[in-house]
Parts: sequence; structure tokens; C-alpha cells
Amino acid sequence: MSDAVKTERNGAVLEITLDRPKVNAVDAATSRALSAAFDELQNDDALRVAILTGAGERIFSAGWDLSSSGDGDNDWGAGGWCGLCERHDLHKPVIAAINGACVAGGFELALACDFMITADHASFFLTEATLGLTVDIGTIPRLMGRVSQQVALEMLYTGRKLDAAEAVAMGLVLRSVPAADLMTSARELADRIAASAPLSVSALKQMAMIAGSVSPEMAYAARDAGRLTGQKKVHGSQDALEGPRAYMEKRAPVWKGR
Repeated sequence: MSDAVKTERNGAVLEITLDRPKVNAVDAATSRALSAAFDELQNDDALRVAILTGAGERIFSAGWDLSSSGDGDNDWGAGGWCGLCERHDLHKPVIAAINGACVAGGFELALACDFMITADHASFFLTEATLGLTVDIGTIPRLMGRVSQQVALEMLYTGRKLDAAEAVAMGLVLRSVPAADLMTSARELADRIAASAPLSVSALKQMAMIAGSVSPEMAYAARDAGRLTGQKKVHGSQDALEGPRAYMEKRAPVWKGR
């Protein structure tokens, strides 16, 4: 793994830290290193969830490293920007632990995660329009799925900044905690996810991605078209038998992931 991206395995949880002083900006090489970390999460059945954070206490990520804009290296790696924004087949949850300012492409990366837990001094803003740039197309539905259309457009058009309290109130992030408690809170959520049946979590993430923003009629049409492959794996699996059995026997289930 690159010096700019550090990984640590903690049981079923993969912790990924973006460590690129001074502002955790991402160039193409760093994006590819993040991609390798998400490859590890995706391909290892022993891993069930990831926590993504930034080094330091001031900035989660300032996004694209503008100083690298003329180097001609635009290979972000598998999964697109930061290895995640176009990784549509990743059916394991990712928790963003926002340790500080979450800016531009850094905010876009956080939006591609399933959850955001933020330190109470963090802030969120998109600077692209103020720099003559645009966000990635996938950022639009992700942002509008979490805040109102008017707030989203104001953030996109003007770079409006949200503080942590506003982000919580608007439903942008799951919760805000003191900075000293950030990783503890993220790890507690990760452990609770890891305690659930892995096939079920994977299936539910796929179902949410497919049906989360469509009508019930369209959701059932996706099922009938055979798109809910994860749900099919759950039905008749060993874990689907183990869960009810463990409940009846008043013990913790032992998941096999099959």
C-alpha cells in the first residue's frame, strides 16, 4: 500500500486512512492506492465493512490535488475517483469518519460512502463551480438524495458551506460527535454491521442501490428481471437457516457467509 493510503485490519473491519499532508489532497497515484484498498475490501470474504478517514484533525480531504493537474496522469484506477465513486458492484458498507473539512472531491468521496459520521468541528462544501470546474456526475444524485434540492443546488452553484450541526439537521450525515470520539463511534457502527449476516447486508446494500430511489412498482420489476442477485443468494443459504435457529436457541448466530 502507498504511504498516502494506510490500511489496518480489525477483525472483519478494514480501516483505510488517507494520509497525504497537508490537506489529504488526492492525485491519480493516491486514487489508485485507494482503489487497491477497496479491492481488498471487495475481494476478501473475511472483510465485511470498511471505515474511511483522513489523517490529522483538520481536513478529511481537500479533494483533487490541483498541483497535479498538468501531469497528464488521469488514471484514477478501478472504481473511478478515489477507487469508490464508480465501484457500483461493491456490496459491503463503507463508513466515512469525517475528521475535518470535507471539500470538493473529498466531499464527493464521502458521499459515495454508505454512512458519514463527523467530528463536530468538520464542514462540508463543494468548491468546483468557484474554480471553473464541475463535480462528478454521480455526486448529483448522491447529494440530492441526502439534502433538499434547493440546498443541493446552492451548494453546487455557490460553494455554500455546511457545518457539522447543519449537516446532521439536514440528514447529510448520520451523527456528529466530539473529535476524540470519532473513530470510536465509527468502529461501534462497523462492529454492529459486522455482527449481522454478511449475505444479508450485501443483499440489502444491492437492493438499496437498485430500488432506493424508484417506485415500489419499479422495485418489483427489478426483482422480476432477476437483478436482485444478492437476495437470491440469501434465500436457502446456510445463514438463512442459522439465524432463526440461533434466535430460537437464545444464542448468538455463527455466520458462514454461505
